[in-house]
Amino acid sequence: MNEQVPVDELISSAAQAAGGWLGALPVALVATGADGTVVRWNQVAQELLGYTPPQMLGRNIADLLHPGADRSLGRSLWEAAASGRGVMGTVTAWHRDGHPLEVEIWASPVSDRQHGSSVLVFAADAHAARRIRGSSAVWDGLFARSPVGIAILDTQLRFLQVNAALETMNGLPESAHVGRRLAEILPEVNALEMEEAMRQVLETGKPVLDRRRVGRTPSEPDHDRVWSCSYVRVEDPARMPIGVIASLVDITEQQRDHVEAEAGRRRLALLSEASMRVGSSLDLERTAQELADLAVPRLADAVTVDVLDALARGDEPGMGLTGGAALRRLGRAPLSGSRVTDLLAPLGRTLAFPATAPYTQALAARQPFLIARLDDQVVAPAARHTAKPAQLLAAGVHSFVMAPLVARESVLGVATFYRTRPVGPFTAEDVTLAGELAARAALSIDNARLYHREHETAVILQRSMLPQHITPPPGIEVSHRYLPASDVNEVGGDWYDVLALSGGKAALLIGDVMGHGIAAAAVMGRLSASVRSLSRLDLSPVRLLHQLEAALADLAEPMLATFLYVVCDPATGRCTVTRAGHPPPALALPDGTVRLLDTPPGVPLGVGGIAFTPTEVEVPPGSLLVLYTDGLIEARGSDLDERLGELTQLLADPQRQLDHLCDSLITHLVPAAADDDIALMVARVGG
Repeated sequence: MNEQVPVDELISSAAQAAGGWLGALPVALVATGADGTVVRWNQVAQELLGYTPPQMLGRNIADLLHPGADRSLGRSLWEAAASGRGVMGTVTAWHRDGHPLEVEIWASPVSDRQHGSSVLVFAADAHAARRIRGSSAVWDGLFARSPVGIAILDTQLRFLQVNAALETMNGLPESAHVGRRLAEILPEVNALEMEEAMRQVLETGKPVLDRRRVGRTPSEPDHDRVWSCSYVRVEDPARMPIGVIASLVDITEQQRDHVEAEAGRRRLALLSEASMRVGSSLDLERTAQELADLAVPRLADAVTVDVLDALARGDEPGMGLTGGAALRRLGRAPLSGSRVTDLLAPLGRTLAFPATAPYTQALAARQPFLIARLDDQVVAPAARHTAKPAQLLAAGVHSFVMAPLVARESVLGVATFYRTRPVGPFTAEDVTLAGELAARAALSIDNARLYHREHETAVILQRSMLPQHITPPPGIEVSHRYLPASDVNEVGGDWYDVLALSGGKAALLIGDVMGHGIAAAAVMGRLSASVRSLSRLDLSPVRLLHQLEAALADLAEPMLATFLYVVCDPATGRCTVTRAGHPPPALALPDGTVRLLDTPPGVPLGVGGIAFTPTEVEVPPGSLLVLYTDGLIEARGSDLDERLGELTQLLADPQRQLDHLCDSLITHLVPAAADDDIALMVARVGG
């Protein structure tokens, strides 16, 4: 057939009649003369029905109809087309291999100068046509009505088509998309990253799922949004890429919920860690520093913790701040390498703030003071009074919060949180978190303050009840030491004494009330006074210990105490040792032999029901008796037998001066801060 038929126009017309999906499946092209003789037979027609062009040219098109089927429909369709009307229909054709084939045809009359009136017939496998037509209907419905944003892009990543949902998402009509790239129409999203993902899909054929597009579009230019994007390659029948289909779902709300939930988990984790780390030591400086260290960098890039100077000196915190505030810096934690470091006052520095300063305002109001965005407009009014805000701004500080330290209705100080990294200003949730951290630290700081006050009171009480001047009887030389527990441990109830008895004898005694604090010190004083009174009655050691038990039983809250009572006759060297659950005394002979006296240990005073057993011991002249409380020999992580061995080794030179010997025992056995009170007494008998 010669090229006198306007083929492009015919194909366009037939494609329109086919519903726009003509190019989606192989279509055979057949042309006939006015009498039905086939004058054109293309390659697709051969593939569809199996006949070659030479086998069909010159034959009547009716010969293609299935001999066993009703041919009237096929003839009527051709006759209608030949009479000047375009027709569509389905007929059963006869394949060259001998099997029926259902074929969908579109026929239209054409004018051909060579053959006169002709009919142009397009034919396709009816099953494939119905499948594609159904898929096309599904696609058209999905594309038009889906709430998911859908776009079709060519291999140059230019938009070919977008649906209404994507128009709404982007805030642009389809005409603004077509022929342009994503980076051209939406510069305020991560378009280049998205285009790189689409190129990977075109190159590899592997879909990309859930790639996040973030930014702002004309539909909502003042707020960031987040979309989940997926990309799939579109291929031709030869599996060559011809474009990309993109689908987008707006997940801003879900992402915000996820971010808020994650932030909530981080806040809870930080508060949980604060409850374990901050304030465990009951030490002012350490508690303040723990708060600063905990908040950097998870909440802020630099933190300072300042406590009222009066509180740091040990005085009561003042309630009025109308005249300003004097604060001592006890905590400081800048982010490593931060330019803010040089602007933060060092630890221990006392800072004075006038009544109008933000620090003082935060303290007086007892509420966090927030400057979400530190800029020139905020700094300018303060420049008349101080250059510090301008310096902070120049160092990169863009947001900060001051949270007062308030506990038990008392203002204790303030914690300040600075941000320098580009992570956004402090939010309302951040301010709440800073306030909660400050509140927990404030309670710990107040506990430390109250503890130190009680600790000092107990130490004063303890020392006042110890014997101030010990005057041993002739024949006995005594040296003694008392070492209270360190500041982070409570004072106990340790005491010692030397009492003169009748007949030139002496009572060497040492005790330890089980417990700590003022209560233990008070009971210790009561027992000490009782022993001094009972010793004047010349009671036996056993009767004296029973009287002490009776004194403990009279207490409103029963307590226990260990006790060691040694009655010594320096003239004869004969000693009577009675123990009530106390560590055994050590005996160092003049020749350097040292041993722990093996006497019945007894049970602590206050247990009751157990008899106390005195033991007679011969002590050669010049020997040392060493009495001590358990604080001297007990230490965490150390074996008690090893510690007792160290004690006996240190006593191997009994000729030393007693004061030097006491100092040596304390220095070697307690090199660091004591965990418990220590009472020590060394007596040289008959020297």
